Amino acid sequence: MRLFWFAASSAPSSREPTAAPVVNLPSDRYPMLLSPWRHGRLRLRNRIVHAAMTTRRVFDQTPSEPMVQYYANRARGGAAMVVTEPLNTSRLQTRGHYVRAWNDDHLDGLKRWAESVESHDCRLLAQIQDSGRGRHERGRNPNAIGASALPDDLSWTVPRVLGREEIRAMIEDFAQSAARLERCGFSGVELSAGHGHLFHQFLARRSNIRDDEFGGGLEGRLRFLSQSIMAIRAACGNAFLIGLKLPGDDGLREGIDVAQAAQIAERITFDGAVDYVAFCQGAHAHTLDWHIPDMHWPRAAWMPLIRRLRAHVHGTPVLALGLITDPVEAEGILAREECELVGLGRPLVTDPAWPLKAAHGREREIRYCVSCNTCWGQIVEGQPLACDNNPRVGLTDEVDWRPPRAERRRRITIIGAGVAGLEAAWIAAARGHAVTIFGASAEVGGATRLHAALPGGESLSSVYDYQYSQARRHGVVFELGFEAGVAETLASTPDHVVLATGSSMIWPRFLPAEWRAEGLLLDARTAARELSGLREPQGGTAVLFDQDHTEGTYALAQVLRRLYGRVVILTTRESIAADVPLVSRLGIHRRMVSLGIEIVPFAEPSEECAFEEARIAYRNVHTGALQAIDGVMLAVYSTPRAPRDALLAPLRAAGLVVEPIGDCKVPRTLLAATSEGHACGVRA
Repeated sequence: MRLFWFAASSAPSSREPTAAPVVNLPSDRYPMLLSPWRHGRLRLRNRIVHAAMTTRRVFDQTPSEPMVQYYANRARGGAAMVVTEPLNTSRLQTRGHYVRAWNDDHLDGLKRWAESVESHDCRLLAQIQDSGRGRHERGRNPNAIGASALPDDLSWTVPRVLGREEIRAMIEDFAQSAARLERCGFSGVELSAGHGHLFHQFLARRSNIRDDEFGGGLEGRLRFLSQSIMAIRAACGNAFLIGLKLPGDDGLREGIDVAQAAQIAERITFDGAVDYVAFCQGAHAHTLDWHIPDMHWPRAAWMPLIRRLRAHVHGTPVLALGLITDPVEAEGILAREECELVGLGRPLVTDPAWPLKAAHGREREIRYCVSCNTCWGQIVEGQPLACDNNPRVGLTDEVDWRPPRAERRRRITIIGAGVAGLEAAWIAAARGHAVTIFGASAEVGGATRLHAALPGGESLSSVYDYQYSQARRHGVVFELGFEAGVAETLASTPDHVVLATGSSMIWPRFLPAEWRAEGLLLDARTAARELSGLREPQGGTAVLFDQDHTEGTYALAQVLRRLYGRVVILTTRESIAADVPLVSRLGIHRRMVSLGIEIVPFAEPSEECAFEEARIAYRNVHTGALQAIDGVMLAVYSTPRAPRDALLAPLRAAGLVVEPIGDCKVPRTLLAATSEGHACGVRA
């Protein structure tokens, strides 16, 4: 690998770097994306920006080592600028998982944070944001503040209305916090005025019905934001950067549409006080899913909107956001002059060395973001940021990690070529072990491969594609297309066996067992396989019994709707998709409703079904009341899963050391499968 080094004095920086030398990536493969770039106060070694992501690695408002390490890793991996998660920058902000910056309590921690990033010639910007009345978590927020006493669209939280003096005090707090951050070594701040946060709530008539100077017409509704920018600019030095995230289209009546977004952009950028601007979509409402596009959105989802609004920012550099995951994609956006900077949030969570690998022609080694929003679900549930396709998020050796060589070479046999088995296989092989993997299917990927073939699932293929590529590179022997048993396993003479055979959906116990033998109901995975080749409409009704509540079930429902005239989902819960992060759940609800898929809550199929008459009966789980669906051509169940571990006992009885992982141990998520497979490979 060739590295190009520059002395500290010549590094393109808005301040003298705190450590030298620093790495500048070769740019011949991506000349727009990876070349140094300057515009006014912005002086960056390339055009890659880490967009703000909450890490949940902050405790008691104190900068923690795991949090600092996360940001240092993104700088080491090649990002030119990093925007942090929100900080507590006002006395009114007391959230424990945000770092406090409005007083001097954490100066040493803030300096350490800045040093860890800026020493890599990477600009560190702190995000100023308040969620106001918005709330993603369950329940309501009794401490919420807002523009007006109007309820949040999702949680129905009604905020305490900020008085004029409180607003002025917040503005002053923001300015003094920014100045403090500058003294600690931060290069700037980003004000987040989109996504339905507090600034956004002041900007929109939907949430601001004030009649004082901070309400009324657009000029008044802009005042809180514009005065915050002015106060920060006055409090900080000339080199200090101010970024701004604005609503582009929140999709709400009396919200911010594209026309009003253009007006806001024109007024807020006319004086050059802002160094870059980004546009986002959605709000704290039924359009929440717009703000982190998932696998059902088109690539670079926000670019049409960004192109329209870019004409209204008086030449201010524009940071593109929204489902940009590939270096070629990013280079093309810049080459077409659709923006000046590219923001990567989730892709740099998945692989902090994304810039480094792209620069050196190692694109096949990038662990790509699959836009599943598991990361978002983790942090909303109060868990540290995690990723389905990066089991090492935030670890000290995360950047361009290579498995350490084992002290002793062993023979390892892995049964199961799904994502858990593949992850264990490639890492164990990279450590120097002789690895053989048996797979019942002719193709790798297991249940994840099935999901990848369904609507919105295509990007999941990058998980097992990466694993398979690494496994082949490190010499894993693949035996695919048959069910390995005790004899085949013993014949491989293993020192250690990893059982990664996955799980099977459980037959609904309240239905007669003979129906299963007769194939009267199909499990969702069998249905997905058998329907994948069908193109012609089948007619009639398909019924899907849902006790799964994860995304694959609803992707299958979309396939059913394409093939059948009517689709009915029965579920024993009050609604569907309960186990999907809220930011993706809303999209599922929208798709089901838009496609005319019927959802029947509190319902389970009944043994009263008359299959010869194409009738499915179902009963209400609370009252027992029976109803029926006629004209049923297909009935499918998607239920909790049981481990497929029939080999565990006989293999152990044969004297082998056997380790079950993934669903074969306990049926869980893709996150659990990759994490457990990874840990298994590291231990090997």
